[in-house]
Amino acid sequence: MAVKETHDGPLIAAGIALGVGLGGFVDGILLHQLLQWHNMLSARLPPDNLVAMKINMMWDGLFHVLTWLMTVIGLALLWRAGGREDVPWRGRTLVGGMVLGWGLFNFVEGLIDHQLLGIHHVHPGAYELAWDLGFLGSGLLCIALGIVLVCPARR
Repeated sequence: MAVKETHDGPLIAAGIALGVGLGGFVDGILLHQLLQWHNMLSARLPPDNLVAMKINMMWDGLFHVLTWLMTVIGLALLWRAGGREDVPWRGRTLVGGMVLGWGLFNFVEGLIDHQLLGIHHVHPGAYELAWDLGFLGSGLLCIALGIVLVCPARR
């Protein structure tokens, strides 16, 4: 009996896209809306008047459009992977991809928006650099955990 070749890549790709989208939603909903620590442009355009707040809300909305699109892409990739007989369904692989995607979101968004562009910080104030570095660190930790979860499943 021949051994059937399997491919985890489509499931991992779906997980990464879902992780990026859902990680972005957690950031936007928790940090932008519920805790109100920052808005998308709050370090460059402090939301201290109605016009500035409206501009920040519009950019937060555009950010949420991006996270929604990533989630939809992840669902489409998951649907396609589900239709393939050569893609083994492993929860660990999907969850690992999602954790990896969330970590990539945190690290890339933190590096670009917080450090390079400086358009906002996780929690402005006395310890904003510590909060920003913690956000980057959480991204690296999730990336490492995602790789650990995905790799054993690929053997």
